[in-house]
Amino acid sequence: MEQNVEDYKLIFEKEGVYLHTNAKKSSQDTTIPGFIRIVERAGVPALEWSPLEDEGRSTPAVLYTKKDGEGGEEDTNFDPGYEPDWAVISTVKRDREQVPVRDSGLWSFSLPLSELYSLRRARFSLGRNFLVLTSRGGHPLPALHFHRGGTRELFSALQRYIMLDQSPVDGRLFLAYPHDSGALSQSFEKLQLLDDGGADLVSRFIHDPYATTFGGFSKVTNFFKAALKPPGSPAHFRTAQDPSLPHQCDEEPGFELINCVRDDDNNNDKKSNSDVSLSGVCLSAQGVELGPRPDVTRGQPLDQWDEFLDPEGRVKNPEKIKELVFRGGVTPFLRKEVWKFLLGFYPWDSTAKEREDILRLKTDEYFRMKVQWKSVGEEQEMRNSLLRGYRSLIERDVSRTDRHNTFFSGNDNPGLTLLHDVLMTYCMYNFDLGYVQGMSDLLSPLLFVTQNEVESFWCLTGFMALLHQNFEESQEAMKKQLLQLSILLKALDPELCDFLDSQDSGSLCFCFRWLLIWFKREFSFEDILTMWEVIWSGLPCDNFHLLIACSILVSQRGELIGSDHDFNTILKHINELTMKLDLQTVLRGAESIFLQLTQCKELPLKVQEVLGLYIPSSSEEESPDSSQASETQRLLASSPPGASSSSSSSSPAARVPCYP
Repeated sequence: MEQNVEDYKLIFEKEGVYLHTNAKKSSQDTTIPGFIRIVERAGVPALEWSPLEDEGRSTPAVLYTKKDGEGGEEDTNFDPGYEPDWAVISTVKRDREQVPVRDSGLWSFSLPLSELYSLRRARFSLGRNFLVLTSRGGHPLPALHFHRGGTRELFSALQRYIMLDQSPVDGRLFLAYPHDSGALSQSFEKLQLLDDGGADLVSRFIHDPYATTFGGFSKVTNFFKAALKPPGSPAHFRTAQDPSLPHQCDEEPGFELINCVRDDDNNNDKKSNSDVSLSGVCLSAQGVELGPRPDVTRGQPLDQWDEFLDPEGRVKNPEKIKELVFRGGVTPFLRKEVWKFLLGFYPWDSTAKEREDILRLKTDEYFRMKVQWKSVGEEQEMRNSLLRGYRSLIERDVSRTDRHNTFFSGNDNPGLTLLHDVLMTYCMYNFDLGYVQGMSDLLSPLLFVTQNEVESFWCLTGFMALLHQNFEESQEAMKKQLLQLSILLKALDPELCDFLDSQDSGSLCFCFRWLLIWFKREFSFEDILTMWEVIWSGLPCDNFHLLIACSILVSQRGELIGSDHDFNTILKHINELTMKLDLQTVLRGAESIFLQLTQCKELPLKVQEVLGLYIPSSSEEESPDSSQASETQRLLASSPPGASSSSSSSSPAARVPCYP
């Protein structure tokens, strides 16, 4: 049906706005030129994009108007691609990625401005400006690349209908608010930031982790900034046209160019930015100078044990042991003993006699659980679909786990039988979780090192105490870790993040397998033994495995930025890193990143939280009924760029764990 002309009004239009697709065939173009428009349809303003060939269409093909809680297809955008054969790291499903140019109308979208949640404007060194938009329902829109400039004009036109509030955490992120003074009186519940809104934030993060997280937190900060202003003061919200704001270079509101070549909004008259050093100094997205990344050295493996034991067999200096393990790992002949302490099978302060008693009790407990599943007959199991499903998955995975290792190679290998039996017994130990693909990869090194069914089982329970949430069906823990990884990478290398965003890879889902089983498939079997024991030491901070992931990603920036990589070739490149990474180089890089971050006096609060460097104030801990107030104080403590604190408790360096 043709649209009534009276119901349609064109407010703004800009040509030369491209979508960069991920077409796999060389015969298909990877960019689609089009128009960005602001229109009013029956008085409702909307932001629309359509390709040049669809210029005559009255309505775009895809309408992003679905709200949270409405019916419709289940969200399947987050797919870890966890294949049974572990051959490929795949990520977000893309029904559109092979659409030829002639079908480019399928990429069109229309978003009512009332549904616009945030805009993030960015640019990487050899590229043009692009915008990443997020709807209030968390539905991602394709990144818009402005080949001929025009982002400033678009921002100006948008302000006719909405207010754009710059995030104090990320100068490139703008939150959209209606022109409604009543918006300032919204409660925290309506802002969906604290308890009731947590699930919504998590569900949205995968589409744009940085915008969702920091955008949400900035709403609290701006709510207080606005509420605390006296009546008659300047506008509650800063916008791109606010005359009180400092002038932004290159017509880019709130955007600081990081480690890249400055070019104007029309991509003309490029010139180098000599004020930004590319060697050793990194400016975060908030304009915080991280300083040089220090050089670190690795140590020798722990090769002495008896000298750390007192006459009764207690470990005299557990912290020293952990320091040595972090610095160099454990020599192979000591792993069987040391791992049982690192994984909590034996308490560090136990005597030799107490450990004998623990082993006897744990052996009895193990075989009682093993008898439970061993005694289930075939007929009974036919009526227990859950147990039958666990057994089927275990049998399938055991047959392909580390078969290159002599301990598990060949047919009818006793090692395979032990692998199977320990995993089945774990199902009895934790029946709610049961068996999930990937757990066999966690057990095989434990069984190889201990050479003992009972000890490997209890070491597995200790390991799963750290990782069990990774295998929960909701995948909330995995989403949280990808979010945390995004936070760290944004602080370390915003240019790399911008590039990944521009290629629809900013969610970092290609790191899913890394985090799920702690890089088990990325390094050699011997290397993974060293990596795991280094992480088990608990030094130098929380989430050291995320810094390992950062070390790998930062090491690949030269292979990615400035290349012709798109979404698919980025995945291919990450896949091809398997077994090609040098463990000691990666570990040195991760520790160096940790030192670089902790030496920064203005390290963002969210980064501190990821690394476990943030300590709540005494007032937060003492208040018995102020969980919401404590959260508010934490959020308000996140100062805008350039702010400094005189409190020693806010300095990350003051809370860095001591280690050699």
